[in-house]
Amino acid sequence: MSVLVYTENWDGKFKKLSYELVSYASSVAEILNMKVTALSIGKADEGELKKLGTYGAAKIINVVSQRLTSLDNQAYTKVIADIALKEGSGVIIFSNNMTGKALAPRVSVRLKAGIGTGVSRLPVSLDPFTVYKRAYSGNAFAHVIIKSDIKILTLAQNSFDIVEKPTGAVPESFEIDVEESLIKTIVTDTQKQSGKILLTDADIVVSGGRGMKSPDNWAPLVELAALLNGATACSRPVSDEGWRPHEEHTGQTGKIIAPNLYIAVGISGATQHLAGVSSSKFIAAINTDKDAPIFEAAQYGIVGDAMKVLPKLVEALRNMKK
Repeated sequence: MSVLVYTENWDGKFKKLSYELVSYASSVAEILNMKVTALSIGKADEGELKKLGTYGAAKIINVVSQRLTSLDNQAYTKVIADIALKEGSGVIIFSNNMTGKALAPRVSVRLKAGIGTGVSRLPVSLDPFTVYKRAYSGNAFAHVIIKSDIKILTLAQNSFDIVEKPTGAVPESFEIDVEESLIKTIVTDTQKQSGKILLTDADIVVSGGRGMKSPDNWAPLVELAALLNGATACSRPVSDEGWRPHEEHTGQTGKIIAPNLYIAVGISGATQHLAGVSSSKFIAAINTDKDAPIFEAAQYGIVGDAMKVLPKLVEALRNMKK
């Protein structure tokens, strides 16, 4: 029996997210007295694949196919399910990101496996197998019992520390022939954003709401993000008003992010917004209303006018970097 962890790669490179998944899988495997098998689909350099062994993967499998150059849910599901059966995987772990949310339910149906989504801790019990997850935008928690022989978990981003457990595993790469009938997705064009940090990849995000008062007031917020090597974001009302591009909208109907630090400037903290940022490791809020809901979710808060606070923060950071 093994714990199989699907490690997504981006143009052959792995990110912090993948190492967090392997670290989590390694700890789950230790509890269950199993070994970890890390699976990557698509071309990846051997050096990159070996990094997965640094965090506890005892076996590393890299599957390559001309028909698997871009994510196709149906094709990827079959590949993952087939390898899970071959490896005798009792637990399969995905990230709770867009890819994991697309693949995990399909694999669950294919393998008749119970699923626990958005888990943020190690299993709290093995008999019955019980996992912990946050609910209601982080305002509550739930214990989910999984009774099936094969169990599927999706791990909430930024919820588990990366731990090095070198295994010296040597990657096994092989090419497979995927049935053409399985491929339903055809990519006709790819446009990649360049010149700034992607919101979903940023460790630090500085986000503005209606409390910024006008699109003309965004300069100090953007500068603060730049000084912190972070990304900029906004609440839905801001993007709806056209103050900021829709690609920066975070929340239940926007991007779901999990940075190490989320700085909310002039954001009241509506439930829909917190649903998209509640997995942040730390939240710092700046708001004139001391009773704003954002302060209930934040670890740090400043009650004050963003137009006065932001320039002082920017100035302090500039002085630190001199």
